[in-house]
Amino acid sequence: MIDFRDMELLAALAHHGHFARAAEDCGISQPAFSSRIRNIELELGVPVVKRGNRFLGFTREGEIALAWARRMLLDREGLNQEIAEAKGAVAGRIRIGAVPTALSAVARAPRYLRSRHPKLTIEIISATSSEIRAGLEDFSLDAAVTYLDVPLPASCRSELLYQERYVLLLPPALAPRAKGAICWADAARLPLCLLTGNMRNRRIVDEAFAAVGAVPKPVMESNSVTAALLQVIAGTAVTIAPELLAGSLPLGGEIVALELIEPRVEKPMGLVISDREPMLPAVRGFAEAMRRAKL
Repeated sequence: MIDFRDMELLAALAHHGHFARAAEDCGISQPAFSSRIRNIELELGVPVVKRGNRFLGFTREGEIALAWARRMLLDREGLNQEIAEAKGAVAGRIRIGAVPTALSAVARAPRYLRSRHPKLTIEIISATSSEIRAGLEDFSLDAAVTYLDVPLPASCRSELLYQERYVLLLPPALAPRAKGAICWADAARLPLCLLTGNMRNRRIVDEAFAAVGAVPKPVMESNSVTAALLQVIAGTAVTIAPELLAGSLPLGGEIVALELIEPRVEKPMGLVISDREPMLPAVRGFAEAMRRAKL
């Protein structure tokens, strides 16, 4: 009979995409792990994994089993958190997804959340908006902060937190002025380090340049906001960052921040959580923390 342990194995295999690493994470040997997966298949009467020299993914039936496994593990986590809350302190884990440009906003939540629930483990995962959607749909994420002008799962509800606005960050040697604003057309002529094309932020930036007929030629691209900021600090490039992120940096004299205008671009950023009751106490706490954050 399939039990919660079997569900944990399926979830671990999906997370690691590798039998040996999943087995290690679950604290059992790889032969024992593989044996339990085969027992799941025997119990269901269908193959759940595609096999070769390595793990090749889940079968269609396996994807169904994985979705139910994650849902039931989430319900178990919710039960444990509710009982812990009734005893006086929420324990367990919460997995929060955030698009890279929202990480500075999400980073404001743990202090309040842990002050209320010191036994709670908080996991913040940087992901693209499409990865966040998938994570919310398959229950591998409990909550997220992402763009609200993109398709969101029908099973989720959203709440506006703030409007993302943009600034140009420059090393002093490349800055045309020490403060104030700069238009997108002028920014396009500078040596830009931008996020890669699969990131929502990059598409927003490209749309803003296209609106003024500008065609920038980035000198570097990265899927890491940190990598882009390091290029600015090194004096080799400029980058475009959310105003909220720039405001959280100790800029000092190493970086100049100029507001990007003509046009002024704003994009809605919000909290997205599964529309389910009862809600995990940790998710309720995170939502409250984000509302209290000074965004």
